[in-house]
Amino acid sequence: MLSSTPPEAAPAEAAGGAGGRPRRLLLGAFGDPGHAFPTIALGRALRARGHDVTLQTWERWRPDVEREGMRFAAAPEYHVFPTRERPLKPFEAVTRATRDTLPLIRELEPDAVVSDILTLAPALAAELAGVPCGTLIPHIDPRAAPGAPPFSLGARLPRTPAGRALWDALAPLVGRGLAHGREELNETRARLGLPPQERVHGGISERLALVATFPQLEYPRSWPRGAHVVGPLLWEPPAGDVPLPPGDSPLVLVAPSTSQDADGRLVRAALTGLRHLDGVRTLVIGDREALVAATGPPAERMTIAPWASYARTMPACTAVLCHAGHGTLARALASGCVVIGAPMAGDMNECAARADWAGAGVRIPRRLIGPRSVRLAVQRALGDPRLKARAEELAAWYAARDPASDAAALVEELAAGRR
Repeated sequence: MLSSTPPEAAPAEAAGGAGGRPRRLLLGAFGDPGHAFPTIALGRALRARGHDVTLQTWERWRPDVEREGMRFAAAPEYHVFPTRERPLKPFEAVTRATRDTLPLIRELEPDAVVSDILTLAPALAAELAGVPCGTLIPHIDPRAAPGAPPFSLGARLPRTPAGRALWDALAPLVGRGLAHGREELNETRARLGLPPQERVHGGISERLALVATFPQLEYPRSWPRGAHVVGPLLWEPPAGDVPLPPGDSPLVLVAPSTSQDADGRLVRAALTGLRHLDGVRTLVIGDREALVAATGPPAERMTIAPWASYARTMPACTAVLCHAGHGTLARALASGCVVIGAPMAGDMNECAARADWAGAGVRIPRRLIGPRSVRLAVQRALGDPRLKARAEELAAWYAARDPASDAAALVEELAAGRR
């Protein structure tokens, strides 16, 4: 069936679920936190429901995976994108990783495999072994709807027929790119002895695609039957509290992406731009020594911490200034915080645009990131009660559900042959 609104998962059943007995399951995740963390959340929920779970990901997450009661399997750590030092093409890496993963599947004999959208090897190895496989999309679904802008561009959904026609006119260009991706995937499939696929987005399972985001961030579209928007799958390593700035005025958390903003442009802009903003407290995540050297000592109502637990800190915040990576954005919205997105690359543009479209966020274009734009964006985020009300609506939606358990119930159905 197709629908124009996101198909949400049914409420999770008790332990044992639709499968009726414990299952042996293999999860595979790319090693970046934005992909590993949602997969760990899913694995934890499956373990809580009585299943034997193995998670294959990068070695850095071994202690966390084992702490959550799962078996750990080390994933081949090939770079997804070729570089001068590592000239391996993406689908050459996938071929090698699939062959490395197939013995693990034959050893485990899992009832089902769930593979992160960036981790094709477990999915292809599962297909070779005849094991049902689902896909975990740990962010907004990248499959664009007709009349909508291409994913990751960061353009808003058009409001007029003329706007939709403009994006439809560009669809052939986007289609050529998708067709090229299909050709590369089919080349990989041929090397592994698998038949070619006709559809684009061939790395997303038709049987089960878990879309781990807020349905309020998804543009209306016709949804494939196997797609379920379960809500964000949130997890983070254990951490303690950090001291907050004194007072009871609104608290703004500045939570940058260290991988996309190594020179601290956003943090430096926040420290300078918010220094003299009355009635606002600021908690900044960053290297205190380097930031003080760059911008001077922080104001009295500012605190700089090297790291903080978002799960423990964001509920005390009114707004979160970030680069709009999906994990940070989803945690902020689940905590009822207005998101101020200053995207740097990739799907950050899309996440910031969706938060803006959903009425729960403010955007700062990358080219305009600076003290003045940060100050103005924070003033708007704190001064418009509609933004806070909408963020609290999303937080209430999240609090009324258990997305990880709902996702686990769908995996149980896949393992039981009901998908």
